[in-house]
Amino acid sequence: MQLALRRPGGMLAFSVVWLGQVVSLLGTGMSSLALGLWAWQETGSATALAMMTFFATAPALVFGPLAGALVDRWDRQAVLVMTDLVSGIGSLALFALYGAGLLELWHLYVVGAVTAAAQSFQWPAYSAAITMLVPKEQYGRANGMVALAEPLGAIVAPALAGALLGVIGIAGVLAIDLTTFLFAVATLLLVRVPRPPRSAEGEAAARNSLWADSLFGFRYILARPGLLGLLSVFLGFNLISAFSFGLMAPYLLARSGGDAAVVGTIMAVFGVGGVAGGAAMSIWGGPRRRIDGVLVGMALGGLFGMTLVGIGRDLPVWAAAIFLTSALLPITNGSSQAIWQAKVQPDLQGRVFAARRMIAQLCFPLGLAAAGPVADRIFEPALREGGALAATLGWLVGTGPGAGMGLMFVISGLLGGAIALGGYLVPAIRNVERELPDQA
Repeated sequence: MQLALRRPGGMLAFSVVWLGQVVSLLGTGMSSLALGLWAWQETGSATALAMMTFFATAPALVFGPLAGALVDRWDRQAVLVMTDLVSGIGSLALFALYGAGLLELWHLYVVGAVTAAAQSFQWPAYSAAITMLVPKEQYGRANGMVALAEPLGAIVAPALAGALLGVIGIAGVLAIDLTTFLFAVATLLLVRVPRPPRSAEGEAAARNSLWADSLFGFRYILARPGLLGLLSVFLGFNLISAFSFGLMAPYLLARSGGDAAVVGTIMAVFGVGGVAGGAAMSIWGGPRRRIDGVLVGMALGGLFGMTLVGIGRDLPVWAAAIFLTSALLPITNGSSQAIWQAKVQPDLQGRVFAARRMIAQLCFPLGLAAAGPVADRIFEPALREGGALAATLGWLVGTGPGAGMGLMFVISGLLGGAIALGGYLVPAIRNVERELPDQA
C-alpha cells in the first residue's frame, strides 16, 4: 500500500514558505554585510558602497510592471522557486570568484542588479501567493509575519555576520548564504500554491500585448477611487517620511555631538520595534476595520513618533519615539496589504501589486534627494543662534547643530498625521472596505 504525502495547506503552508524566506533573508543580510566590508577594505570608498545599494534596488523599479504582468501569466510557485534559484546562482558566482581570488567590485554590481531584477518578480508573486494560501480572515496575521521578517533580519543578520566573519571568513558567510537559498527552494517545494481562478478582467487582459498588460495595474488602480485614495495617502505619507527619516543619522550625530553609539542604539531600537509590531500583528491580525489600522497607525506614527524625534534632546526620548514608530509600521502596512489582497482578484494581483509598489517607491528618492539640501540651506541656518527662526521656534526644538533637522521631523510628523487623518474625510477611502466588493 502506497502512502500519499499530504502537503500542508492554509496558514501552515504559508508558515512553511515564510520560514524559508526568513532564512534566505538572513543569509542575504549576512552576505551583504560581508561583501560591503570587502568592498570597503578594497576601495575605502563610500561611493562604492552607495553604488552597491543602487544596483541592488534600481532594477526593481525598472522591471516592476513587466514582472507583475508575467507573474500573473506564469505559475506563482514556479516564479518564487526561480527567483530564489537566480539569487542562489548569483551567490554561487560570488563565492567562486572570491575563492579564486578573482572577485572585483563590478562583479558585485552585476550580481546585485541581476538579483534585484529577480526580486522584482518575487515580491508580487509572494504577495499574490499569500492570497491563495491563506483564508481572508487570516490575511492580517500573514502580513504581520511578512512584516516581522525584515526587522528580524535587520537585527539577527548583522549579529550573526559579525560573529562568524572572524571564524569562517567572507567565503564561509557566502557559503551560508548559498545554503539559505537552497533551504528556501526546499520549503517552496513542500507546499502547493493553487493557481488563481481566471476572472473576466483577467481573461480580457490576457488578450493584450505584454506591454499593455504591464500597464494594466496602473489602469486598475485609477479606475477604483477607494484603492487610488488609499495609495495616495501612502504616497503622501511616504514622501513626508523619506523627507525626514533620510536625515536620521546626521540628525542624531548633530544632536549628540557625533556619538556614533547613539545612532547604533536607535537603529537597533528601530529593529526591535519592528519585530514587536510584526509579532503583535501576526498574533492579533489587526483591527476588524482594516482601514482604521492604516489611518490610525499612520497618524500615531506621525503625530507622536516623528514629532517626538524632533522635539527630543536625549536618547531615551528618541528611543521611545522610534520604537513607537517602527512598531506601528507592521500594523499599518499589514492592514493595507490585507485590504488590497481582499479587494483585488487573485489573477490580477501580480500586475496591480507591482504597479502599486512602483508608485510607492518612487517617493523615496524624491524625499531623500530633497532632505539634505533643504536641511543644510534652510532649516539648519534658520535655527542657529541668532537665526531667522531661533527666537520663535527655539523653545520647541532648541538651537544649534541638529535643531533645524529636528524642526523638519516635527513638521513631517504633523503633516504625516494630517494626511492620515485626512483620509477619514474622503468617503471613498473611509469606506473602501464596504463600498469595494471583495474578490471572490
